[in-house]
Amino acid sequence: MLRSCSSRLCRISPVKRPLAPVTGTVSCKQGKHRTSLHTFPPCRAKVLTIDNMNPHLRAMEYAVRGPIVIQAGKIEEDLKAGVKMPFPDVIRANIGDCHATGQPPITFLRQVVALCTDPAMLMNDPRYPSDAKERAQRVLDSCGGRSIGAYSDSSGVLSVRQDIADYIQQRDGLPAFSDDIFLCTGASDGIKTIMKMLMTGDVGHGRAGVMIPIPQYPLYTATIAEYNAYPIKYYMNEEKNWGLDISELKRSVDEARPECKPRAIVIINPGNPTGSVLSRQNIEDVIKFAKDEGLFILADEVYQHNVYAEGSSFHSFKKVMTEMGGDYKNMELASFMSVSKGYMGECGFRGGYCEVINLDPEVKVQQLKSISAKLCSSVSGQAAMDVVVNPPRPGEPSYDLFIKEKNKVLNDLKVKAKMVTETFNSMERFSCNEVKGAMYAFPQIHMPESAVQAAKALGKPADVMYCENLLQETGVCVVPGSGFGQRPGTYHFRTTILPTVEQLADMLERFKVFHEGFLQKFK
Repeated sequence: MLRSCSSRLCRISPVKRPLAPVTGTVSCKQGKHRTSLHTFPPCRAKVLTIDNMNPHLRAMEYAVRGPIVIQAGKIEEDLKAGVKMPFPDVIRANIGDCHATGQPPITFLRQVVALCTDPAMLMNDPRYPSDAKERAQRVLDSCGGRSIGAYSDSSGVLSVRQDIADYIQQRDGLPAFSDDIFLCTGASDGIKTIMKMLMTGDVGHGRAGVMIPIPQYPLYTATIAEYNAYPIKYYMNEEKNWGLDISELKRSVDEARPECKPRAIVIINPGNPTGSVLSRQNIEDVIKFAKDEGLFILADEVYQHNVYAEGSSFHSFKKVMTEMGGDYKNMELASFMSVSKGYMGECGFRGGYCEVINLDPEVKVQQLKSISAKLCSSVSGQAAMDVVVNPPRPGEPSYDLFIKEKNKVLNDLKVKAKMVTETFNSMERFSCNEVKGAMYAFPQIHMPESAVQAAKALGKPADVMYCENLLQETGVCVVPGSGFGQRPGTYHFRTTILPTVEQLADMLERFKVFHEGFLQKFK
């Protein structure tokens, strides 16, 4: 048997052992320690290698946590270690993680979840308001053993699903039913659950095709790759505030048919990464297209609280589809919501829900079987989701503070959306559509040809080179547009608008200085 050297800093690696049995002594890598070596069998080869692992998993990419973000983490470590940089800190604008950028939590939401977590201690605490206690008790009464430590039903805690149905009904003015709703580990989990059901099980031209917007949130391309489906990419119209052209939808699906069986269309509204908000007319056009093409609609609506622009409003696909009447109201639709976005920003709770309507009854049985295999989503996340759909009402003890905190978050986001739009549009060779909603801007850099060629010589896209240089020179971390998809020959990046107003002003100033230098370098 091979024993490790006693030094904590020095280990004899079993990888270096000879293949044939031997006896004697061996030194560690540093040559400072020796240990006895006895006979042992040859090394056993790894069962799982990079060459034989699931190739579809290997093909997955997720840009918002990609190489530039990893580099940002290393720079942060260097700054903490005292390494001198031309900037004092790293500003992470790469991901929609609200609390990580300083957004404070909503008091009422945290109170309810705390009460659910430790009711024996806190239910009698006078510091907790009565409406928070009532909300927590309602959730606990639906839990096994009145504890969020118990598994819930696979679809989620019944009282939470009932509250979600009430929320949807109040939002849309249309009936909603708890049986059509399942709780999930963030909206991402619900999206994957529905997409999994849409797979055909075939390969080649018989495999499922899923229409996705370009630019898109990388979850979709990653999931499509994981499931070995076919991405049917349709370009959003940047010249029309990232609207959807039906002619472009038609082009993309017709070109994809020889390669796959088109099954679904994904719509992200409000938009990630674009910050767009679709008009009702645009939504109606998409619904008509989906009906004509026989497509299941996946409506990613997690930013439904995040609408800032004058004249823009959120319209749920369910509401529009139902009000269109006729056969439209019978179309299959899955819509997704999350506790991670909106004014809440509670990413860590991983709470979300999916409402699925007009599903074939036999398919619904299979859907329930699918989510049953995962037992249930996080019950604390379900409790957080319940607060989003059942917040304090006028006249309740927590209402005034809740509204003050909610409005502060949304008003700040509105200010920051304007700051980002105006600043980028003031910069040479930049164009940025108005950030109407969500939490992001996706500006285009009209890249100098010399910069394009310099990046090509480095073997990378020009937007990647730009974002790498930006991070290295300013500490600002954004994601290249190529990670989301973009029209060939265009160059973008995605930035969040989540840093505080003061930090965002600092970030934009760093951006301006860097960009001026970049243009000087690549005249």
